[in-house]
Amino acid sequence: MKPLAFTSPYVWVFGAVMLFAYGPEFLLIARSKPASGEKVDQGSMTVILMAGWVGMIAGFMVAHISAFVLVRSQSLWFGIGIACLLLGALLRRHCFRTLGRYFTGNVKVVSEQPVIEDGAYRWVRHPSYTGAMLLNLGTALALTNWLSVLIITGVGAAAYAYRVKVEERALQASLGERYLEYMRRTKRFVPYIF
Repeated sequence: MKPLAFTSPYVWVFGAVMLFAYGPEFLLIARSKPASGEKVDQGSMTVILMAGWVGMIAGFMVAHISAFVLVRSQSLWFGIGIACLLLGALLRRHCFRTLGRYFTGNVKVVSEQPVIEDGAYRWVRHPSYTGAMLLNLGTALALTNWLSVLIITGVGAAAYAYRVKVEERALQASLGERYLEYMRRTKRFVPYIF
């Protein structure tokens, strides 16, 4: 059974939403080059990129295996996936605007950098990663295959777990007590929960 994302008219919706969601991500990656000798990132950008490509390729490859297709309510799962993609993209764009020049693809901290607590950052420390994980979940759900969901979200979550560890260590080292206080008041990804 072919996933809805690869059949007309769903393929057109899926393609347009994927372009809307991931286009700005590719632009961000293109301009995110660490300075020579910069080691704060500890390869986390590479981990995210590699995990993203491996997870997506594997998720798309297994999407055709009919044993794992979400047959019941397939169009509903596709719609939920598209909604997650759009929400993730909008949350990421909100984070781009809120952080402004402090939003970078690779981990980079400036000592005079403020602790940003505007917008979504009021409730969680890493809303842009929440948005990225929504992008992964949305892509996988739109493929309407539960194995694709496990692969894409699992690989992505592992990569972002590493990234958060690196980033929070760098922010604590550079911003000190200001960031520690912010950490005590906020959750990482989901307000009041996690």
